[in-house]
Amino acid sequence: METKATPEIECASATSPPPTPRSRIYPWVVLALILGLMLSDYMSRQVLSSIYPFLKQEWDLSDAELASFHSVVALMVGLLALPLSILADRWGRVKSIVLMATIWSVATLLCAVAAGYEQMLAARFLVGVGEAAFGSAGIAVIFSVFAARLRASLSGAFYAAGAMGSVIGVALGGTVATSLGWRWSFGIMAVIGFVLAGLFSLVVTDRRIVQQQSPEAEASPAESGTDGYRAPLSSLFSSVSVVCAYATAGLQMFTVGALTAWMPSFFNRYYSLAPDRAGAVAAVYFLAIGLGMLVGGIATDRICRNTPDRRWSVALALCAVAALLLIVGFGLEPGPPQLALLAGGALCAASISGGITSVVASLTHPSLRASAFGTVTMSNSVFGLALGPIVVGLAADRIGLDVSLQWAPLAYVAAGVLLIIGRRTYSAGVQRVEALRPDTSVRPTSLADRTRTHGSHESSSNRVDNESNRLDN
Repeated sequence: METKATPEIECASATSPPPTPRSRIYPWVVLALILGLMLSDYMSRQVLSSIYPFLKQEWDLSDAELASFHSVVALMVGLLALPLSILADRWGRVKSIVLMATIWSVATLLCAVAAGYEQMLAARFLVGVGEAAFGSAGIAVIFSVFAARLRASLSGAFYAAGAMGSVIGVALGGTVATSLGWRWSFGIMAVIGFVLAGLFSLVVTDRRIVQQQSPEAEASPAESGTDGYRAPLSSLFSSVSVVCAYATAGLQMFTVGALTAWMPSFFNRYYSLAPDRAGAVAAVYFLAIGLGMLVGGIATDRICRNTPDRRWSVALALCAVAALLLIVGFGLEPGPPQLALLAGGALCAASISGGITSVVASLTHPSLRASAFGTVTMSNSVFGLALGPIVVGLAADRIGLDVSLQWAPLAYVAAGVLLIIGRRTYSAGVQRVEALRPDTSVRPTSLADRTRTHGSHESSSNRVDNESNRLDN
């Protein structure tokens, strides 16, 4: 005997608007805009590398003081990434992205009018505040509108945009500084940031992101839990494996941070290139770093499609190759062999970024996705992008820049140890995430749950489930 739908469902059906159909184009528009902002982020951050020679001469700064301009940005990103990412998860990721882009653009403009070391350091401090949670919120938004099987590729593209921003920032900054003066370099980067932030705010909203969320965005049973459930913050560090992934992300960025900060000066000092020419050559190596991120992410997705734990082994192999090429390369005399080895090392330097981010996504609950990526950003910044430039800068004042850069890749050895531990404990970490799935029999939240509680007939309950799913979608 057929049962009638409850009045509650009939009312909901009559008053609720039809679900918004998913657009095939909109997710790619969101991706393009976020990648554009990632370009702006790193253009504003790395433009400084190309004008080190100008500041060193004009303000009579040491290498350690120059390095502090880079390290203060990374330090602030590291300290604020997690708390601001938690805030973005609650306040709205899209609104947070717009606010952060505006802040770092204002700060970059302040760099253009700095009158000395202290004012420049303060302005760079504010750049770090603005950039703190952009990476975590940006990648979380991207993940929400694309299928889970593309995570490593999307992460690689996202981080590659940062490397490309470094390329543009260094190359364009050096050219502008030589032609118009170093202050114009900062001014142009600020204008680009303002334009992209305004465009993003016009096109993307948190509500639209929810409407366009991919049905394949979450891969595991734990990730498809009850609507409205929020995992505890302590679950961000619930397993040895995820902690190893966080730390590995930071250690591989130690060398990347040193390279992006000091390669223009390396070519200026040891190849006798003018600042604009040195910046242009260094930009080629930054491009190799970005290309390695992209190719590494795509390769990881393909190689590890059916065996997710293999991502650890792929990352371990890439770290070993990067360390070998860079240590040997910086030990050679200036010339074509050195340039070739350094190019190969740059290609592998950050190639594990996409795979490690994908691993973190599989070891954390989606309700804390931006917070998890904020933890990755914190590790990248504190252990990598902050320590790398300043440690190499301090060492360069004593033993020379070339020797300092030669030993920086030893950070990959520590990363390799963590990767081995992470793989051995990966299965246990995945099980911990799956255990976070709420018990729907204890936490009734949907219309179907409430109907079953009142003892409706089984067939009626099935119909309510179907209707509730339609309304939720």
